[in-house]
Amino acid sequence: MPYNNQPIRHLRNDRLQTIKPGYRGNKTIDGRFLNGEEMYNPQFSKVLRWQLSTNPQRQEKKQDNFVPAVQPGCEFVYSDKDMIVWLGHASFLIRLNGITFLTDPVLYDLPMVKRRPALPCPPEQLRNIDFLLLSHAHRDHLDKKSIRTLFQANPQLKALTPLAAGKLLRNISPQLPYQEAGWYQKFDLVPDVVAVYFMPASHWHRRGLLDMNKVLWGSFVLKTPNLTLYFAGDSGFDAHFEEIEQLLGPMDVCLMPIGAYKPSFLMRRSHLNPHEAVKAYNLLRGGTFIPMHYGTFDLSDEPPGEPVRLLEQIAASGILPGLRIPAIGEPVLLQELV
Repeated sequence: MPYNNQPIRHLRNDRLQTIKPGYRGNKTIDGRFLNGEEMYNPQFSKVLRWQLSTNPQRQEKKQDNFVPAVQPGCEFVYSDKDMIVWLGHASFLIRLNGITFLTDPVLYDLPMVKRRPALPCPPEQLRNIDFLLLSHAHRDHLDKKSIRTLFQANPQLKALTPLAAGKLLRNISPQLPYQEAGWYQKFDLVPDVVAVYFMPASHWHRRGLLDMNKVLWGSFVLKTPNLTLYFAGDSGFDAHFEEIEQLLGPMDVCLMPIGAYKPSFLMRRSHLNPHEAVKAYNLLRGGTFIPMHYGTFDLSDEPPGEPVRLLEQIAASGILPGLRIPAIGEPVLLQELV
């Protein structure tokens, strides 16, 4: 059926299980993924408005010296305990039932943006990793150098990606095995002790001049008989949080982005502020809330310490009982959370 006189295609990996009844796949127009039911193209005029306007918190941001704490050491790499270890930004090491995952690895500086806190150990010492979970292909979530380093140190590594991300991985590390999934699909590369689902997010894609929305984006749910974990990736606030809970049940652990939300006119469609992150967590019927996407890279107008300060204020009001703010490199043992 035409959409603005262009045909709509529905894409998914036909080899994988789709858990949403009647779902035909992600909608595309001319090879570009829709953000659910609509095409979202961030407007250049809004980017220009941002670049030409004065940040009202400019002085406050300049005086804010907040940097996430770092707990140095590599002991967590060799542990056999189920745990979550934040590595900064949206990168987590997650060990569930003996399977080790690493989300959105960005272990070095970004182009033109330096990493503020250090890693707890050198990137090449991040070993014993079984799967990369790549939520989307923005450069602060999918980094060439980080992926090459990890694959060299972990020859057993496999990647779980959104639809159409495989061509990027072939250019980065041609020998790295990967599997693509659309929204509401269950990956089948993972041993049965952990189920991994690719779920929606409200976001977009761009890495170059001509690839707007050519690669899908999303979130992940990891599920064992004893624990359900949600990794939000990047997302604006939308109805998908409630739907994810309805399909996969309450989330025992929510890894939620809380930063890069100002100016709101530019960021609100694709990032959560702390209040929205807590609202989403409550829709997910979350247990433990672990924040991410703050303090590691300077990507927006809010002062670096503001997201955590707001989150702590929300928690003090009693509507965020499960808040846990670990240092970078600090293991959070999952047996303590369930």
